[in-house]
Amino acid sequence: MEPITRHTRIVKQTAARLGFQFCGISKAEKLEAEAPRLENWLKNGLHGSMSYMANHFDKRLDPRLLVPGARTVISLLYNYHNPEIAEATDAPRISRYAYGEDYHIVVREKLFEFLDSLRSQIGEVHGRVFVDSAPVLEKAWAARSGLGWVGKHTNLINKEQGSWFFLAELIIDLPLEADGPVKDYCGSCTRCIDACPTAAITPYEVDGSKCISHYTIELKEQIPKNESHKFENWLFGCDICQEVCPWNRFAQRHAEPRFEPVSGLLQMSKNDWQELTEEVFGNLFRKSPLQRTGYPKLKENFSLIFSPAPMQPSGND
Repeated sequence: MEPITRHTRIVKQTAARLGFQFCGISKAEKLEAEAPRLENWLKNGLHGSMSYMANHFDKRLDPRLLVPGARTVISLLYNYHNPEIAEATDAPRISRYAYGEDYHIVVREKLFEFLDSLRSQIGEVHGRVFVDSAPVLEKAWAARSGLGWVGKHTNLINKEQGSWFFLAELIIDLPLEADGPVKDYCGSCTRCIDACPTAAITPYEVDGSKCISHYTIELKEQIPKNESHKFENWLFGCDICQEVCPWNRFAQRHAEPRFEPVSGLLQMSKNDWQELTEEVFGNLFRKSPLQRTGYPKLKENFSLIFSPAPMQPSGND
């Protein structure tokens, strides 16, 4: 067996052993087709207050600038799907990815184990691991390697199991056999576009400045009052476009113990969230992605989202 074939097989087997549901491989090269799309998205201000998205433009497009000597991008999907939601229908909602321990920690540990395993089986392998932590166009690389296609809501959709996945990468100097992309299966469906309460989605593009996840997590200023009443109880993040996607009927529940909901989370009522103290927040969500928003912002979100909707001017005004 040729070394490149043997090494590729080792990579795929290692990914499966570590619990990654899917693994795809791409040649490390410049993403030429993505350059104008990214440039237009930034030029039109669709990144909202996420100014960091405009940084390192060239590195986002060429992994060889991010990892000198890179030959291969290994793309990985790690399932976080949990069909459970809050028991109280009027309770605030948080994105499923934030139910348990911070995925940056959990998945990064697996990636380092992955790299160590490759070195023990193959020999000297140089590279870096990434999980939503650097200027890497994760969805573009995952699509290029055949793990799915980028849907109209701009999430990666896998034909076998939907979109409830964390994306991660190893960018390494080891040449491997590349996989190829798959076709787009969104067809004429517009459910994600139709369901978005803030009209943030147009086909294959999201206006980050209108996205509920941006408002509740990224935005440092106060959420505009004329927008917050549209959030449908989403306190941290938003899953609406994934919940309505037909491909997620194939989603399977995750098997990662560290992603299980923190104790009592889904039993918390609206009143429990309203009376949440900073001390309880710190203890309950110590390892949670909710730490990114922090207690003051979370409480501010709550007060705005659950305040009465602004009065609309009457025709006689």
